[in-house]
Amino acid sequence: MASSMKALKQKIRAEYKAKRRGIPADRKRQNDRKIRERVEALPSYKRAACLLCYVSLPDEVDSFALIENALSQGKMVCVPVSLEETHTVDFYQIRSLEELEPGTYGVLEPVPGKAKKITNFPRPAVCIVPGLVFDREGFRLGYGKGYYDRFLQRFRGVKIGVCYRELIAELLPHGYYDRPVDWLVSESGAKKISRDERMKRRGGQKKAETEKRKRAEGRPAGHDSNRKR
Repeated sequence: MASSMKALKQKIRAEYKAKRRGIPADRKRQNDRKIRERVEALPSYKRAACLLCYVSLPDEVDSFALIENALSQGKMVCVPVSLEETHTVDFYQIRSLEELEPGTYGVLEPVPGKAKKITNFPRPAVCIVPGLVFDREGFRLGYGKGYYDRFLQRFRGVKIGVCYRELIAELLPHGYYDRPVDWLVSESGAKKISRDERMKRRGGQKKAETEKRKRAEGRPAGHDSNRKR
């Protein structure tokens, strides 16, 4: 079962890598600008005191202008350092793109020891989440290493996924520990993704309505007063 899931994910990655390579350079630049503008227009981004953001590779949604604009607005900006031994990321504060040097997998990173590691992020905070492909429920496939998956399990701020329209799938395979983003932004628009909507898309409209009613009544979601211990 695990091997078949791994093969399926590899097939999906190959398909969407080909789609991404097929985007013409001039259209990519236009899409990058539109995505940045849509992110910056989000109320959660405008309110954010702290921006956590990946540093893009040439074929990813460009993040350099977003980082520069956030710095000029006085936001704290933190970018990741990938830890190969644990397949996790730590975030370090930067005050300029000039502080970055090639690191893991050739990605520009701050230099630990020179930059300050941040573990308690000022609130409100938003995280711009990279991904090769996202689905309409906000789940993502990265490059198979799981660096961001582990971080997102403990991040309590607003998660914003960014990708090109061609790289949005209807539904992706995901596991119990995967965390969906709260917003999905492409050049075509920004969409807020709620838990109730995810349940409805999976055919659980009645269950979603029940869970929503329980929350309104102050009961924990998933609680059933008639269920035995």
